Amino acid sequence: MLLLITSHPRTRGRHHPVARSRKLGGVSENWPYPSEHRVAELFAAAKLVQEQAYAPYSHFLVGAAILSPSGRIHVGCNVENAAYPVGTCAEAGAIAAMCAAGDREIAVLVTICDSVDVGTCCGGCRQRVREFAGPTTPIYACGPDGVRAVFTMDSLLPTSFGPENLSGFVS
Repeated sequence: MLLLITSHPRTRGRHHPVARSRKLGGVSENWPYPSEHRVAELFAAAKLVQEQAYAPYSHFLVGAAILSPSGRIHVGCNVENAAYPVGTCAEAGAIAAMCAAGDREIAVLVTICDSVDVGTCCGGCRQRVREFAGPTTPIYACGPDGVRAVFTMDSLLPTSFGPENLSGFVS
């Protein structure tokens, strides 16, 4: 287990320390990117939960796995509903699982879909992820055979709006 002290310009809701410590198992020397072993573990978790997706209308199955600073992995899959757009995206499900487990920060996100092209988070999920992720949080977009592309939060949602933008308006 590695202890890292990070300085972070973004805050997380009521959590706004300038510096915080992180305990992450399996991080690599080129932080914030995890080790290949950790990415493989997240990929396997996302692929496994993808099989549980409920997508009878689009048949587009998506799985997501989040690594939190606690070292825990949280997963989610998409769940469609006949009353569009009431369904839930895989990323939203993984975030809900993360919060239910008591974690409040995304260290790494891995998503998987069977698309021929690179499948990234939809716009709504980019904003959901942004609520819990830092600007350099790595986001791995995977296909059935592995990682297809790696992004950072800022590259997917540049000049984004987050909790720190409300600091002068909310007490």
